[in-house]
Amino acid sequence: MASIGIVGGGGKLPIIFSDSARQKGDKVVGIGLRGLTDPALEAHVDKFIWIDPGAIQKTILSVVAERINKIALLGKIDKGLFLRDDTSLDADVRVFAGKALGDMKDYSMLNKAASFLSKFGIEIIDPTPYISFLIPQKGALTARKTDPEEAEDINYGFRIAKDLARFDIGQAVALKKKTVLALEAAEGTDDVITRAGKISKKGFVLVKVARPDQDMRFDVPSVGLETVHLLAKAGGTALALESGRTFLLDRDEVIKFANEKNIAIEVI
Repeated sequence: MASIGIVGGGGKLPIIFSDSARQKGDKVVGIGLRGLTDPALEAHVDKFIWIDPGAIQKTILSVVAERINKIALLGKIDKGLFLRDDTSLDADVRVFAGKALGDMKDYSMLNKAASFLSKFGIEIIDPTPYISFLIPQKGALTARKTDPEEAEDINYGFRIAKDLARFDIGQAVALKKKTVLALEAAEGTDDVITRAGKISKKGFVLVKVARPDQDMRFDVPSVGLETVHLLAKAGGTALALESGRTFLLDRDEVIKFANEKNIAIEVI
């Protein structure tokens, strides 16, 4: 029986991964980040350890003590954690947040983390073999297809979002009539939707993509029921996801709700 660690951020992805890994016969040790990880994860792993988000040293010691050499990183993490200059962060995190890191881009941080962990014999794995069923393929998912104006906005928005992702700024863009309403940066997709809704009120589209060089170990774009709820509340009418490299959570519930709200969802 293989042992795998799951360092869980916010949301359902850590739970879904853990359930799938255990079904495949692996032992799963959950590492929960206080204030970020859903406490429900504890019931979905074989062993669970709570740590403070800034305590990298304790995380490593916990993983080594459990004889784990493979971990998955899944779930939302507040990037602001690594931008803070306070004593709640252990020495290793402060190094990450300092000049040694070079920059605070997501991939820079994650690659540095992977390199650092490798010194302890710990490998960050690609989780997709365990949760490939969350990755939708091309095509319309909802009863309503995008109308011609939405389709134009999606095509235009896809190119913009790809450029945004190429520079490791964000992975989502909201637009209407080829007018960009909001771009994603460190604040996340939810804020993009909210800001777009305040400007447009009704009828905008949201496009979510992966980076051109997406490393499936790190920060794979994901959407779920909360995303579509917020989109409906803000007045969005269409959602486009990149095929093959986006996680869609709560698929049945998402499609059901989108159909009820007449929101078109397309995988492109």
